[in-house]
Parts: sequence; C-alpha cells; structure tokens
Amino acid sequence: MDGVTVNGVRGSARIVARADGRGGTALPVLDGEGPLAPRRTRSAGAEARVMVVGAMSGPLGGDRFTLAARVEEGARLHVGSAAATLALPGQAKGEARYDVRLDVAAGAELHWLPEQLISASGSDLRVTTRADLAAGARFVLREEQVLGRAGEPPGRLTSRLTVRVAGRTVLDQELACGPGAPGGWDGPAVLSGCRAVGQLVVVRPEFAQAPVAERMLGECASLVPLAGPAALVTAVAPDALRLRGLLDEALAGLG
Repeated sequence: MDGVTVNGVRGSARIVARADGRGGTALPVLDGEGPLAPRRTRSAGAEARVMVVGAMSGPLGGDRFTLAARVEEGARLHVGSAAATLALPGQAKGEARYDVRLDVAAGAELHWLPEQLISASGSDLRVTTRADLAAGARFVLREEQVLGRAGEPPGRLTSRLTVRVAGRTVLDQELACGPGAPGGWDGPAVLSGCRAVGQLVVVRPEFAQAPVAERMLGECASLVPLAGPAALVTAVAPDALRLRGLLDEALAGLG
C-alpha cells in the first residue's frame, strides 16, 4: 500500500488514454495515491490534457515515487505538472527514487512535458524514465534538471532516460551530477559550469524517411538524429528560464 513508512513515502499514479470513438480521447484510468495526484484539465481538440499535482514536498531521502502512462491506439495525450519537482534531503536514509514508465501504441501520440526537477543541496535522487513506443507512435518528451536552488550547491542527482521504438533502443543515456558523481560532470565536456541541463526527444514516423540534420543550435544546444524515427536535442544553460527558452525554440524549429 502506498503511504508513509519508516523508509520514506511511497506514491504512485497511473494514466490510461483511449480513443473515445468520437474523435476525442477518454481517460478511463486516472489514479493517484500518496503525493502524486493526476488531474484532467481542459482538452484541446482530440487531445486529452492531464496535470500532475504534487500533494506534498519531495521526493525526500528514502521516498519511492512511480508514475505510469499508457496511450492506446488513436488516442492523444498531453501531460504536464503543476509545479517544479524539488528533491530535498529527508530523515530517512538512502536515495529517493522517481520512476516513470511510458507506453505509446501505434497511431497514438504522447506529449510528456513536466516542469523542471530541482536538485536541492543535500538531496540524493535517482530518476529513471523509460518510454516504449510502437511503430507509428508519435512522442515528445522534455526533461529539465536544475542543479541547486539560487545560491546553493546541488544535491546528488542521477537521471537515466531510455527510449525504445518498435522494440529497438534508440536512446539509453545516464547523467550523474553533484557530490559523489563521477569526476568531470562539471567540466568543459559536460556542464562547463552551467546549472541547468535538459533534453528533448521527438519521435515521428516521418523521421524514418527524412532524418533531421545534425547541427548546433547556438552555443549551448545541439540537435542530432537517433537511430529510427527520432531526434534528440540536448541543451545546457546558466538557469532554468534560459534552458526552457532553448528547448522551446528547438521544438518550434522541428515544426
């Protein structure tokens, strides 16, 4: 059962989106337990929209959060969050974990656009995001990590992102930052002193025949094609506001 334990808080949420047969998208499953509360907001055409609301601070040390979404054939879903996620130190020992699992069927579309994850000083958080897409699925994912609040050093943050299309892995990467992370994370080959880092993954069937061209997007962002019908934008910036601007501009450039 989800809730508070001596080892931290357990929380989970599930979202299922399904075509309603009338050109729209229904949400037959929209459940949240513990600190994760998904709420339906005003739809936009055929697209259902969900906002994930955090019911308490965290994740803290020892917490375990799980968030899963499945988009079935013909459905369109847009998921955001009401506020940034703030990783904080807690009384329980050990790292906190936040696991996200996304499944998108053929002919379905998912936009996964949460707000930033902020790694506060003294925190220890491991985030894993796995997206499994069928052939013909459409997908946009944005991840943004901010290392420390204003004027403080970051906590320990480990983030792994895996994307599979039609059973084939097109992206599997891990970034570790902060105290105890492998050396070089803040060096010129990685963050180079920046405190905000993010990526944008875009999967579209048309990219299989016409891959994006690899190029720099200014001095702090790059666009590269991935194996299969996918593209990756990676960006670093001094702060969250400028990072969001870089990623928004890159997504607009992709059409």
